Amino acid sequence: MGNRFGTVKLTAMRRRELLLSALALKAAPATAQTKGEWRNKQSGMSYRQLGRTGYMVSEVVMGGNTISPKNYDHVLAAIDMGLNYLDTAPAYGGGQSELGYAEVLKVRKRDKFFINSKVSIWDINRNRLYQDIYKSLDETEQKRLRSLALDEIARRKADAPEYFINYFNGQRDELDAASLANVMAKQYGERIDRGKNYRQIILDSVDKTLATLGTDHLDLLMCPHGANTPYEILNHPEIFEAFETLKKAGKVRHLGLSSHTDPGGVLEAAVKAKVYSAAMVAYNMVNSPYVDNALAAAKKAGMGMISMKSARPFNFRAPRQTPSEHMAKLNAAVPGDLKPMQKAYIWNLRNANLTAAISEMVNMDHVKDNVPLAGAA
Repeated sequence: MGNRFGTVKLTAMRRRELLLSALALKAAPATAQTKGEWRNKQSGMSYRQLGRTGYMVSEVVMGGNTISPKNYDHVLAAIDMGLNYLDTAPAYGGGQSELGYAEVLKVRKRDKFFINSKVSIWDINRNRLYQDIYKSLDETEQKRLRSLALDEIARRKADAPEYFINYFNGQRDELDAASLANVMAKQYGERIDRGKNYRQIILDSVDKTLATLGTDHLDLLMCPHGANTPYEILNHPEIFEAFETLKKAGKVRHLGLSSHTDPGGVLEAAVKAKVYSAAMVAYNMVNSPYVDNALAAAKKAGMGMISMKSARPFNFRAPRQTPSEHMAKLNAAVPGDLKPMQKAYIWNLRNANLTAAISEMVNMDHVKDNVPLAGAA
């Protein structure tokens, strides 16, 4: 029995050694003397500044897609470990995510963490409006518009292999719909009530989110939520007008955006817009050659950058389906016996242009695996 317990202890020590070795690969975190807005600061946790927001954010932050009123205890545990940024959206979990975080807000002080939500309906509504117009057109005009939309996608190389990674069902449909809306906007855009569908929809969404969460403000609002094209960022000033209204009312502190598709192009547009303080984009070892330059430009422009879908190309839920060359590259970059998901986060956190990596932690086991990756070596 003594030998058995000794082996367990040695195994735990070995795991710790492997973790410390991996943490040493990360980019340097902020120092304790770094000026910024610190929340839930704890020794042993590494933080970086989220761009011009000044928020000092834990290197691993909490994804909200699976949070609900029945599944949030692990969020409390993560906060107690030093995590200080919670991400959610009205669409997550069919509305359950914001309700779950409302429970967190009841038992952890609001000043313990930063909270971000999004305007899930904005891009969905825009694409639907143009789809309705499209269906009213004759076949010849539909064909012409489809061709222009596909040309736009090809020109931007938005569907290039290893850049367009199928992170969720319907992702390609979203890209096609957004591109179609873009090419239709010049000729048919006057049919859209912009004040109602591009501005008021944001104000209403935020009011509903605040009521659901039970708080009076968001530290960060992301809109668009899931931008597919640069056009969406640069051709809808109503987004910025709505943000200014919300900011003056004290309901939102900073504006951000998120993007799964063409994240490099979307980031370049966000830099040109000069309004966004932060962005959350799909970034990983596989698509990084398409995104790195835009990521560096965004950091230089003062934007805070959070990576998402860090581990998805390695398909950690079904590793046998992961392309062997992807896994070999990841193992070479981050050697040792860590799980593929952990290695993917560590690889991202090597990049000094990133503030944090978001992790969709579903349960306590995920918290135990991933939150320590934001630790100090």
